[in-house]
Amino acid sequence: MTQDPSSPRPSITADSHGDTDARMPLYVTVMITGAAVMVLELLGARIIGAFYGVSLYVWSSIIAVTLIALALGYYVGGTIADRLPGIRLPHVILLAAAATLAIPFAASAVLGATDSWGMRMGAFASALVLFTLPLTSLAMVGPCVIKRSTWNLRHVGTASGAVYAISTVGSVAGTLLLGFYLLPQFGTRSVIFALSLGLVALAAILALVDRPPGTRRFDGWPTLAAAALLGSLTLAGFAQARDRVPGFNLIHESESHYGWVRVVVDEANGFRLLLSDASVISAVDESSGRSILGYQAILRVLPLFRPHTRQALLIGLGGGHVARDLAAAGIETDTIEIDPEVADAARNHFGFRPTGAFVVGDARYEIKRLPNRYDYIMHDCFTGGSEPVHLLTREMLLELKALLKDDGILALNYVGFASGEGSQAVAAVRRTLQSVFPHLRVFTTVKKDFTDFVFLVSRQPLELDRTNHDGAQWLLDQEYAGSFGAGIILTDDHNPLERWQTRKSEAYRTLFMERIDPRMLMLLG
Repeated sequence: MTQDPSSPRPSITADSHGDTDARMPLYVTVMITGAAVMVLELLGARIIGAFYGVSLYVWSSIIAVTLIALALGYYVGGTIADRLPGIRLPHVILLAAAATLAIPFAASAVLGATDSWGMRMGAFASALVLFTLPLTSLAMVGPCVIKRSTWNLRHVGTASGAVYAISTVGSVAGTLLLGFYLLPQFGTRSVIFALSLGLVALAAILALVDRPPGTRRFDGWPTLAAAALLGSLTLAGFAQARDRVPGFNLIHESESHYGWVRVVVDEANGFRLLLSDASVISAVDESSGRSILGYQAILRVLPLFRPHTRQALLIGLGGGHVARDLAAAGIETDTIEIDPEVADAARNHFGFRPTGAFVVGDARYEIKRLPNRYDYIMHDCFTGGSEPVHLLTREMLLELKALLKDDGILALNYVGFASGEGSQAVAAVRRTLQSVFPHLRVFTTVKKDFTDFVFLVSRQPLELDRTNHDGAQWLLDQEYAGSFGAGIILTDDHNPLERWQTRKSEAYRTLFMERIDPRMLMLLG
């Protein structure tokens, strides 16, 4: 049954023959809200990841919550479209804007409340509380638009397909725009407030042009008033600065594609820390300028194995202290760091000065382009409680082996457990290294079950130069005398490290929270 041509038509409702001009505002609405869904999903991983660490569990949580919200929104939106014609698109979008605006104000309380639930359940619960309502509201738009753009059942398939196709195009655009430009340029806080304000503006525009069928008089003043109030609250929240955390002086912060990078002074202990999300990737004593990370003391004395060393490669820059120590020993060091903001912080706040090639990019890709061969390669990519698993496979190690001179040494720092759950990860790393290199020695920073394992491997025997007796004896005291499990060989095809690193991530996060005020991990609030 089609509409009587003599009856009044709403200004943005299309007839069964597809009035493109009338449908255009609806399609633009669907595209914008589709983009908003993906922006919120990606921001969710950033907000939750800053507190719980960016891991497979955080991504799984935010994706699961997104799918739950979309399913709920599609169902509720369809029900509203059929049974509650008084609830229109401006109302739905205004609800999405309000729920989005609430995220920065609620994030600190929600993350703090879920902290005791552990990394996995806490990440899921916080994502569920913070993002279900805004994502559900945005998902409701699709069914509402399908209802408004369909006046003949013969064309309902075409209308539905067009709405979901356009929404998906918007999602693609939102993903690319956020990842390639908005997030690194403006940061999470600015983007989330701007998103809320954009949704408020969209709701206000729809309130002006969207009228119920048969209505000639404009009745959207309450909606416009609500939009104006919400817009004012958004702008007020955008201008509000985060409170200073007592005992910690924030010197610098920035966001990149890879994390929330901050330089912080722990005033009570006199330490300068380089943080990436929920991980300390560099720590120095401000009075002496020396690193306080134990594994770096082991890397500092590597020349005892090869006194003739002149060329090194460091994968994972941190604050640049290892490269500085090598430079003091007359060793030129090429460096690879994936995060440009970490690289800038190392140079601007930790005194790092490159002595060789200074490469910013993913090591798995960048090592293919290096022209040099090295006496030492230091593999130090710990962050967020775990190591990137793609950098620990046999294929990666074979590529590093090709970059070493005949008697060159690969030093790989891996944090893990000597026994119990998660120890199979250490055993697998050891087994994989042994599948590539015939000679291996292992050193630890502390005589505890949870420690840094520094693996040294080479084609040639690893014999200490005893000229520096004190340094050699200290290093021998750090040598690991325990046993490893059988382990498996990690490959690009089969690599279960992500699952095996769960206990380690939780243990590291517990230590982190004991030493760093949890409020330092609140990206918003």
